[in-house]
Amino acid sequence: MTKANIIEEIVNSTGIAKKDVSATVEAFMDVIKKSLHENRENVYLRGFGSFVVKHRAEKTARNISKNTTIVIAAHDFPSFKPAKSFVSLMKGEEVDDTEE
Repeated sequence: MTKANIIEEIVNSTGIAKKDVSATVEAFMDVIKKSLHENRENVYLRGFGSFVVKHRAEKTARNISKNTTIVIAAHDFPSFKPAKSFVSLMKGEEVDDTEE
């Protein structure tokens, strides 16, 4: 499913104008990106999951084709962790909405 498909689904289920839904989805993604990148704050969406910033330490790696050693700098990267209720739903298990 693409962003365009998501927008189309929201338009069909709510009846809101497509340009308004598109602007809302873009704003939603911008807020998450800004929170993770600029503010280094995690984003928690109860019942769906969490967008978190993880850190990878500097490490040494090998370029096999050139038989050389390279250093990969330490860096942060975004990660998504699904909520327990979302994982249970995907597994087909009974979901208890009172958790989380």
